[in-house]
Amino acid sequence: MTGTVEVRRESHRDRPRVLIVEDQQDLRRLYVEHLTLSGFDVLEAGNGADAIHVAASHEPDVVLMDLGLPVVDGWEATRRLKADARTAHIPVVALTAHDGSGELRQATSAGCDWFIPKPCPPDALLAELRRVLPPARAGVRPPDLGSTRPAPV
Repeated sequence: MTGTVEVRRESHRDRPRVLIVEDQQDLRRLYVEHLTLSGFDVLEAGNGADAIHVAASHEPDVVLMDLGLPVVDGWEATRRLKADARTAHIPVVALTAHDGSGELRQATSAGCDWFIPKPCPPDALLAELRRVLPPARAGVRPPDLGSTRPAPV
């Protein structure tokens, strides 16, 4: 590995696992602290090459991928994750300071499943994560559609 990778040994697999790929350490720390306090199991990588390794080794439920990364950029890292059978199913959410439509098209064509412009306040990031994760992994119970009980008035 070539950069910053953090894997917590007290990992809780019953929690949704998020891989944050961000080269700006202060921003990454902010997201890590907020998501950890919100009940997520958080993995970190500081560049695209490390992100590929961590995703294949630790199987996160979702990857938050900065696109402007050193070593291997976020577009290429996403393409590699989507091309690998071990990681192709993992949703990748692009995080970028560039919010133009060209950037969105490029992220989508690389295989990103969602796009969040930066700066993204931690609470907004949390809300977006809950939208992308399957309900059982997002800490949100799906509604009971089979209930015959009338709704309270």
